[in-house]
This record gives sequence, structure tokens and C-alpha cells, in this order.
Amino acid sequence: MLTVLVTRKHQETDTICVFELVDAEGRTLPPFTAGAHIDVHLNAQLIRQYSLCNSPRERHRYLIAVQRETPSRGGSQWMHEQIEVGQRLTIGTPRNLFELQPPGSQHVLIGAGIGITPLLSMAHELALRGDTFELHYRTRDPARSAFLDQLTEHFPQQLRTYFDRTAFNDATLPGRPAADKHLYVCGPQLFMEQMIDTARRLGWAEANLHREVFNAKTPVIEGDQPFEVEIASTGAILQVAADQTVHQVLDAAGIDVPISCGKGICGACLTGVRAGIVDHRDQVLSEEEQAQNDLFTPCCSRAFTPRLVLDL
Repeated sequence: MLTVLVTRKHQETDTICVFELVDAEGRTLPPFTAGAHIDVHLNAQLIRQYSLCNSPRERHRYLIAVQRETPSRGGSQWMHEQIEVGQRLTIGTPRNLFELQPPGSQHVLIGAGIGITPLLSMAHELALRGDTFELHYRTRDPARSAFLDQLTEHFPQQLRTYFDRTAFNDATLPGRPAADKHLYVCGPQLFMEQMIDTARRLGWAEANLHREVFNAKTPVIEGDQPFEVEIASTGAILQVAADQTVHQVLDAAGIDVPISCGKGICGACLTGVRAGIVDHRDQVLSEEEQAQNDLFTPCCSRAFTPRLVLDL
């Protein structure tokens, strides 16, 4: 965990604020790679993920952009209304679920709305690497387009903007596939699904398709069975019904486990497992980490055995 200071708060558009964060003690910040995000801990139960949008070569600051959602689940409203310059925030170290491929590849970046944020970081890195890339930005109008001036200034040859749906659809994106050509998509869930499906129809290889995912459908499997969780520190045994999550049961028992996405994407609720076999349904642990069976996501994962003993 890191303590950072908010040194700048800028209203980028009428719905998007940009926050500059520096180490509270003036130290160099941990490195990050293009496409990475941080967890911002607003309170014990409110954790949100925001993409880092500055160049990964910058070690003195992190930049995040927060779009005010309507209705808000609490995070964006809190950031817009409660967080001001001079305040301290607790954040996690950068994590990356949306990595750039190695130097030497071709890259097609396609973002919609606030989805431009990780792509901005990628564009900075690709330009510094000297890799060939295209940056396509689907947005409603210039006045509501975050970072448009910066994108136009720094990437005039690579940037293409689309302010209406017809122009975007006529662009024949993402283009022809190639073995060394990679597609990166970020934006609303439906937008990303449509772009990935289009790429598949055009013959793109699955390994060349990349998207940022902070949300996912909660895995629901017909025939889920009830099971028990045991709290290792107290010996308390709690019953988890077939239609309940472990997190819901823990919360009802007054056991505090931080949660953010609630879908097994972010890893905020990762909890240790001492015994039992986990039915992993998350997207944050690798196959190797899941096989170790010592961590699980109580927001969505379940048990193959009648009981899980939790390291709580």
C-alpha cells in the first residue's frame, strides 16, 4: 500500500476529473507499465480501480482520470466531490491486466469515452519505443473528449477521432490481421465486445486480442451447492447457501473483507485459504496461482469441498 498526495485536480471535461498523485514523502513512485491501473482506497469498503494515463517513464507522479457516473456506486462521486488538492490517499501498487506486447509488433489502439485513459499511457510508451501504432478515439464531441488536445499534440500521425457513429463504423476497424499485429480495446463493455467480435470475424487470432476488463458477469452455474466456511482465527463456521456468495455471508457476520468490483476482476477481496478446495471463478488469479489453492475471491468463487477454512 502507498500513501500519496493529491497535488493537482483538473476538470478535464464537464464529467471527467484528472488527479495528479505523488508520493506523500517525496520519494520516487513504484514503476508501472503501460495499461496498468491502481486501486484507490476511499474507505474500508470503497475501493475503485483507475487506469494510469501518464507515460510509464514518469516515476514522480501517477495520473488518473475519473468519470463521474450517473448513477454513481459511490466511487466517482466521492472522487469528484470529496477529494481535493492537498489530501492524502491510500492506493495499491500498480497492477497490469492489459499489457502491451513486446517491442517490434504493430499495435491498433481503439478507445471509446473514458476508455482512452490506458491507451494514452500505451501511446506514450509505443512512441518512445518507436513501434508502429494507430490510435482510434470514439467520442461524442470535442468538448467532452478527455485529453484530446494532448493526443492531437503528441500523436498527430497516429490519432484518428470519430465524433459520430457512422464515421466510426465506416472506418473498417480494426483492419486486416497479421501475425505481429495486436488489438487493444477499452471502453464500455458492449463497445469492447463488438470490437473483439468484429476482429474475430476478420480472422484475428485470439492471442492478438486484448481488452481492459474491470467488470464481468458474475459466474452462475446451475446446480451450485451450499457449503461451509470456517474462520481460522475463531473456529466459527458459517453456512453459505447455494444462492449466496462467501462475501455476503462474511459481511452479514460482521467480518470485514474489502470489496470493489464484486466480480472477481480486481483482486481487492483476495483472501487466504488454509484448507479445502476452491472452485475458482475469478479472472484475477493466473492458472498457476489458482492451482496453488491458497487464495480465492470470496466475491464470486465457491468450494468443491464441503468446507473451506479461511485465513481470517
